[in-house]
Amino acid sequence: MHMTNNYASCIVVKYGGAAMPVSQAGEPDPILKEIVALRAAGSAVVLVHGGGPEIDCALARSGIETERIDGMRVTDAATLDVTESVLCGSVNKRIVREALTLGIPAVGISGEDGGMLVAERLTTPRGEGLGFVGRIVATDARLLHLLLGAGLVPVVAPLAIAGDKSHAYNVNADLAAAAIAAALRADVFVAVTNVARVFRDPNDPASGIDNLTPDEAFRFAESEACRSSMKPKLEAAARAVRNGATVAYICSAKPNAIAAAIRGEATKICA
Repeated sequence: MHMTNNYASCIVVKYGGAAMPVSQAGEPDPILKEIVALRAAGSAVVLVHGGGPEIDCALARSGIETERIDGMRVTDAATLDVTESVLCGSVNKRIVREALTLGIPAVGISGEDGGMLVAERLTTPRGEGLGFVGRIVATDARLLHLLLGAGLVPVVAPLAIAGDKSHAYNVNADLAAAAIAAALRADVFVAVTNVARVFRDPNDPASGIDNLTPDEAFRFAESEACRSSMKPKLEAAARAVRNGATVAYICSAKPNAIAAAIRGEATKICA
């Protein structure tokens, strides 16, 4: 049994943004449906979600302009308030409600709870400030161990807490999920996105990458060939494996996406 929680395996799943399905005509979220099957097969599951599009809409409704530097949202105090409300409130609890209707014993939390994710202020490589955007510097998995040990499914919003506990930080959801997967020494980390795998040339469907080591993944993420939206996912997968997870997959959102990734329909990152 897996040391984390008396389950046969531990799986950390990250999804959100363009990859987060919107239920149509009562159809359940395919990722949540698969979590039902994974749990029935003996796996413990942690789900980490994003919510960028919902945050953008909420900021627009509030009349707050969105500024980005190198693709990252500059987060002042007002933006942080909206971000925390959307991620921890509307998005997180919507996922929890849908999970519960499928019989998944979901518990909605954020990286702030229990001091799970601790971050420091992030700046760009050019030294530009991003406000309350953080870089994760420590992870405390005790709350996750307790929840998993009780047979529950943590649904985690990607916020972290400052080292002095004075405020929250908005953190990249991929990197938050990777930190959690590493801390749990997860058997599998899956980053569900809107493309089938990592491509050497995004315009060439035949250029898909099947396997990478963490070092190879880091090098490719830093190259011009890796498009900006894939960089944090690839870096997250590499970090997860380098820091404790057994294997990571980057795959597309579709029915049975996680099982398909493990069968090879994904980019696999493994030492």
